[in-house]
Amino acid sequence: MPDALKMPEPELIDHAGLDSAVYLRIYLLGLKIFIPILFLTWAVLVPVNWTNDWLEVLKANYSDIDKLSISNIPQGSHRFYAHVVMEYAVTFWTCYALKREYETVAKMRLHFLQSEKRRPDQFSVLVKNVPPDADESVSEAVEHFFLVNHPDHYLTHQVVVNANKLSKLVKEKKSKQNWLVYYENKYERNQSKRPMMKTGFLGLFGEKVDAIEYHITEIERLSNEIAEEKENVKNNPKAIMPAAFVSFKTRWGAAVCAQTQQARNPTLWLTEWAPEPRDVYWQNLAIPYVSLTVRRLLMSVAFFFLTFFFIIPVAFVQSLANIEGIEKRASFLKPLIEVKPIKAFIQGFLPGIALKIFLILLPTILMIMSKFEGLLSISRLERRSASRYYLFNFFNVFLASVVTGTVLEQLDTFLKQSLNKLPEIIGVAIPMKATFFITYIMVDGWSGTAGEILRLKPLIIYHLKNFFLVKTEKDREEAMDPGSIGFNTGEPQIQLYFLIGLIYAVVTPLLTPFILVFFALAYVVYRHQIINVYNQEYESSAAFWPDVHGRIVAALIISQLLLMGLLGTKEAKSSTPFLLALPILTLGFHSYCKGRFEPAFVRYPLQEAMMKDTLERAREPNLNLKGYLENAYVPPIFKEAESDSEDDDDDEISDKKWAKDNVLVATKRQSRKNTPVPSKMSNGSSPNLHEIQEKDKP
Repeated sequence: MPDALKMPEPELIDHAGLDSAVYLRIYLLGLKIFIPILFLTWAVLVPVNWTNDWLEVLKANYSDIDKLSISNIPQGSHRFYAHVVMEYAVTFWTCYALKREYETVAKMRLHFLQSEKRRPDQFSVLVKNVPPDADESVSEAVEHFFLVNHPDHYLTHQVVVNANKLSKLVKEKKSKQNWLVYYENKYERNQSKRPMMKTGFLGLFGEKVDAIEYHITEIERLSNEIAEEKENVKNNPKAIMPAAFVSFKTRWGAAVCAQTQQARNPTLWLTEWAPEPRDVYWQNLAIPYVSLTVRRLLMSVAFFFLTFFFIIPVAFVQSLANIEGIEKRASFLKPLIEVKPIKAFIQGFLPGIALKIFLILLPTILMIMSKFEGLLSISRLERRSASRYYLFNFFNVFLASVVTGTVLEQLDTFLKQSLNKLPEIIGVAIPMKATFFITYIMVDGWSGTAGEILRLKPLIIYHLKNFFLVKTEKDREEAMDPGSIGFNTGEPQIQLYFLIGLIYAVVTPLLTPFILVFFALAYVVYRHQIINVYNQEYESSAAFWPDVHGRIVAALIISQLLLMGLLGTKEAKSSTPFLLALPILTLGFHSYCKGRFEPAFVRYPLQEAMMKDTLERAREPNLNLKGYLENAYVPPIFKEAESDSEDDDDDEISDKKWAKDNVLVATKRQSRKNTPVPSKMSNGSSPNLHEIQEKDKP
């Protein structure tokens, strides 16, 4: 851990990419915001709250935590002015920290784009909704259009094809090849008996045949089908989609095309920056453009029902964990259930386990919904999934907990009250839930971060894969791949802690230290994991930061509204109106940041593009750019299909050449699936697999 903290940020960016470095800055931002807030609120609000005796006067059940909160201030007290002033201080400091961080990340992004190595996406745009032409194919239409409208900069293009069927065939062939290797190894160990198998469902039914001969025959059949499908994809007009990746001679030409309207009709010849090849989600390229709006509407409706009525399937599952429910549905189990230890386990653990299982599946469900929408890059899929995960957490973890029960259970209360009363209803409940959220932060935040070091879940999953799925060394290597950091699940969790921290900063200052411990611990742990464990799946150059900024601003506004609702119930009529200006000022701040910094994350300045082009021409005047770009956006499934028909040695050479030509970020990893070598600042990194093998040789 100490060694991980020693690596300077420029080296971290060189090692793991800008996305990883900026992701860690979210934790640092939490520390920058909440450390001053901690000292300020503890110096002012803790004495103000503690030196009252309102809870004793009420003779209510309370804890020392409640005595340190706003609940201990009498109704209509002038002391509420201290909380109003502190809310202004929290807002101004948070906005200042957000502005500084937005400015820093924007500069880091522009510097990264300017200094990074050549990549195909710097010269390429994705063109969608190419209009049909009876006299020209899609490829001819694209070439003609760009030769006419971008004559000095157009270089080459690659039409988008529907290769989903080909992908399924290649995947099936790989599976058959793995099974063939498994059975051949099995036969080599015992040559007295040929391995046999059944051809039916899961190998449990059907005709019994020689396993090796069966898989050789199946592989030959699939090879023929793959060759036929490849020809069909290339030559069948129905397999060619009205879209293409278009590459230009210069970054300047690509920037002009990606950021301008191409045709008189604004719905045709739509252009946007092409994702880098690793970031493309190829399956969604086959989705017709006209269906995207309908898909997004359907997923919005589906997410609405998932968010507000998720308790229905959970309640059904938990009803099975209810003693009476089980005895009613399975009366023969009644004698067993009545045993005290079993009864205690069912009542104490089963409902919670059922809820956890459903929530574990939630990120997968949200990612499937994002894929159905038709987003074309993995980074966008993760950002959309993250935004929905955050909304889900806001309604079903924060609000449901604050209002003492789920939104569904409180529906009757909400229906009887005016919408104007909603902040008051929630505001009253907020101080009473401080203890719950302190416990939640320790259990979910602290323990979750400690669990990240242990990595027990990936260990269990690896052994399950190793037992049921691994048949070859290649399978084992894939099973050991730690994957990426998981922005779609990690970032929404961080944002939930920003929300809780900003709301309780003024209401219950005692909660702030627990938030700080989470941010500090998580920063250290994830810095280590990014350097030594996770692999970089793609590079979006920190394109997610506007979403991070927007969600923290939203949390700030929510905290202001809920404090107004809370003071409204405390009869603080003289102090509450002073809070009305805060949401307006915060929205104005967000609008300023959106106009000042967000363009750096959406558009690429022509000045920067021209500078980079000029520098590259001076350094490499004879660069064959067309040879570099013409195959950059060929679907990977074509490369896999071709590599299956070649020798293993040729395949390995081709893969190494492809990886070299399309390197994304210079990294010290010897392989994307190995532990990185030690950094300049640290000798603590583990040796890679090759070093271990060399050391073990006699």
